[in-house]
Amino acid sequence: MSKSRMSQQALAAALTTALLAFAAPSMAFAQDEGGSDRSERSSRSARSADRSERRSSRQAPQKAEALYPNSSRQEPGVSASQRLVKQLNTLSEANNASDAAKGLPVADEIIANGSANTYDKSMAALLAGQLLLNEDNDRAIAYLNQAIETGGLDNNNHFQAMLIVAQLQAQDDKYAEALATLDRYITESGSTDPKDQALKGNLLYRLERYPEAIATLKPLVDAGGEVDPQWQQILMASYAESGNSAEATRLAEQVAQATPGDKRSQVNLAVSYLQTDQNDKAIEVFERLRAAGQLTEESEYRNLYALYLNSENKEREAIAVINEGLQKNILKEDYRTMAALGQANYFSDQIEPAIAAWRKAAPLAENGDTYLNLARVLHQEGRADEAKEAARQAIAKGLKSNTDAERIISGR
Repeated sequence: MSKSRMSQQALAAALTTALLAFAAPSMAFAQDEGGSDRSERSSRSARSADRSERRSSRQAPQKAEALYPNSSRQEPGVSASQRLVKQLNTLSEANNASDAAKGLPVADEIIANGSANTYDKSMAALLAGQLLLNEDNDRAIAYLNQAIETGGLDNNNHFQAMLIVAQLQAQDDKYAEALATLDRYITESGSTDPKDQALKGNLLYRLERYPEAIATLKPLVDAGGEVDPQWQQILMASYAESGNSAEATRLAEQVAQATPGDKRSQVNLAVSYLQTDQNDKAIEVFERLRAAGQLTEESEYRNLYALYLNSENKEREAIAVINEGLQKNILKEDYRTMAALGQANYFSDQIEPAIAAWRKAAPLAENGDTYLNLARVLHQEGRADEAKEAARQAIAKGLKSNTDAERIISGR
């Protein structure tokens, strides 16, 4: 068997078949400048509103800062019913203590009370929803939607509840529902917060609506100043998925240059080079990470050795990468790795190591092709008995054609 023929078969088996475009970005929920997410800010706002009910009637409550000055929604101007202040206070205390067992029955009583006004019911539903956050998100969403639709909350709490619902839906992978809720929130609140637009771009990306994701995220990234790397990563992924690899690469280079110590940015850059057939540049990036001890994932080692195997006369480099990955227990002695190691050794004229690697790969293969390759090499090396045994194993494991294996067994 010629080396060129073996190259076509072994390379197809060895190369990483799916070099990931960009790691799927994690959901980035909007946060305030202090770093806490805005569901917590809503919780603080709600608790503040309830504490105001406990103040003396002679003490004028301090008006909270309007978070949504552009909203066309009229503040309902409704306050707690005097007869339900005690229950609301009990519910607020349970909320502050994160005591759902105590708070939820009180919330349900207020909501069911025929004497309760829209504020009482909305605030009870809001606090009940907060008690269930990340414990039972479906019930939390139901309570929060009830708070919104009842319509008794001030604008701050009303729209913060809506934003929390969108975030919870996104967290539970209900991206279409989350986008609908978020669009309503942005429209009705008049929000101009870039974080809200970033969340929308993320949701559009998740829904594979890449042109819309790009149109939403690009102005945020191009605005200048300090930009959240997450926004850039989602924009890069959107470009890549929409087929605009050149723009994805341009942005990847920009991000990688700005964050040289960030591994994810460097890997994204390497993958963007792969997508634009700039394999030499991809190798350079992976090798910098390798030299820094930052190649820690199996896929990273596979991608690097696959790049070397797909390059001219780079088999020895591939061998070094595979052996290092095996020594670090990052690569496993599975079929793909050992078949690649056998190929790299064979084409660098290291026949014995190639045979050793293929002996490990062949039993793990889905069919008898690797056993047949092993039989051919052993036959070429004049090791007839070993070649015949490998050929028999190839037939037993299954071949499209037994002709070559039978020829080796017959000694021809």
